Amino acid sequence: MPLQNRVTPFGEIVAVAARGLFTGNRGIIHDPETKTLLKRRWTTKAWICCTLDWRGRRREPMAQRSWTELFFLDEATAFAAGHRPCFYCRRQDALAFREAWAKGQGRKAASAPEMDEVLHTERLDAHRKKRLHPPAADLPDGSMVAAGGDAYMIADGKPLLWSVAGYRRGGSLPRIGGMITPPTIVAAFSAGYRPALHPSA
Repeated sequence: MPLQNRVTPFGEIVAVAARGLFTGNRGIIHDPETKTLLKRRWTTKAWICCTLDWRGRRREPMAQRSWTELFFLDEATAFAAGHRPCFYCRRQDALAFREAWAKGQGRKAASAPEMDEVLHTERLDAHRKKRLHPPAADLPDGSMVAAGGDAYMIADGKPLLWSVAGYRRGGSLPRIGGMITPPTIVAAFSAGYRPALHPSA
């Protein structure tokens, strides 16, 4: 039976067999004895997205009392949920994202804690539910929007319907219910950061 460790664009954590292209964490949010999630869905504002392959190291998911291994279809999914690149295992990507994030905010520089503080307000509402935002006028590739209860990712200016297994052409986009990807991340995409997408995109 699959563990509950796959993250959707809406930030929900579900149990599916597929793992995706990236891992990451929000702190320790599981019980290693039962390998089940606790009630809390984060213990830190630093929600990060990590590489699956780090110097050949292997971990058994949820087996240790350390960070809870979460998995994402791709980087666009991780960003939509409110995660950012890890400065430890994905340093070059993290530096590129930080530069684009600062540029998108009209700033010269930004620290990881500063980004985390802003992202935490953008990812959750007052009820600790996923916050949807008014869509940007021109959505860059990698941005996700909610429409008809589903998530759509923009690629080459066209909407792709998201699923745990990958993307598929969505045809015409239903009425947009809001932008899922946090606004400062969308601004970072517009400023030049290109998220890694699943091959189905």
